[in-house]
Amino acid sequence: MDIAQFRTTLTSSTTPANLSIQLQSLWYDGKGDWRKAHDLIDQLTDQPSAWVHAYLHRKEGDIWNADYWYNRARQKRPNVSLDEEWEQLVVHFLG
Repeated sequence: MDIAQFRTTLTSSTTPANLSIQLQSLWYDGKGDWRKAHDLIDQLTDQPSAWVHAYLHRKEGDIWNADYWYNRARQKRPNVSLDEEWEQLVVHFLG
């Protein structure tokens, strides 16, 4: 699956099969369901989940919390739009 195909799935009512938890979270965020996206990764502490968690808090506007999670993910808060960061994360996790 590539980014274009991933975007196409956003019109569906169910997540595509075999998505990682990080991609599931980004899928719900892409559909406008920030809460569901956050709930999926809120209790996870691995680096990939921390990176998505950081993005979600940045989107929420909670920059202090976002920076905490970027640090946990060993990433720096990017200087790009939220849409660009979402796309970069999707591309990264699609591998």
